[in-house]
Amino acid sequence: MRTNPNIIITGTPGVGKTSHAELLAQNTGLKHMSINQVAKEHDCYDGFDEELNTAIVDEDKLLDAIEDSVKQGGYIIDWHACDLFPKSWIDLVVVVRCDSTLLYDRLQARGYGAKKLEENMDAEIMEVLLEEAREAYDAEIVVELRSDKAEDVEGNVERIEMWIKNWKNDHQDMVEEDGGGGR
Repeated sequence: MRTNPNIIITGTPGVGKTSHAELLAQNTGLKHMSINQVAKEHDCYDGFDEELNTAIVDEDKLLDAIEDSVKQGGYIIDWHACDLFPKSWIDLVVVVRCDSTLLYDRLQARGYGAKKLEENMDAEIMEVLLEEAREAYDAEIVVELRSDKAEDVEGNVERIEMWIKNWKNDHQDMVEEDGGGGR
């Protein structure tokens, strides 16, 4: 039985996933798991997309690399996709969204090429990641949050911290029954 929840922070590149995950980890003690970093460390690649100038992640190898850790709980999973993670691993899915004009400027500042910029803008405008989250997980654990300015990140993190507190309270009885001295 997990004593801490697992949370996915997902969204189109540039919306503020990593900012949310880092601040949340700092404030809660949960561990920030950057999937991009895990993929690099464990060589979870299956090629390279020249047109988009991005590595192709081997999802099976990635899941194998993180399974033992994530099943223990206490992770904030930071990645641009969420539907590959088993439902049983995840307690909350936060889909971070951003105004498309702001997002365009952020991605352009990152040096995204025209094709990659267009694909990511289309994904944001068409709510692709929000729909993927809604299709892959139960509706009550999928939350959409806006991240247009720094204050939004702080407010969103406070909201998620309250959710974590409530999750721990709601699961305290099960934790005590499972490992609290045989009650």
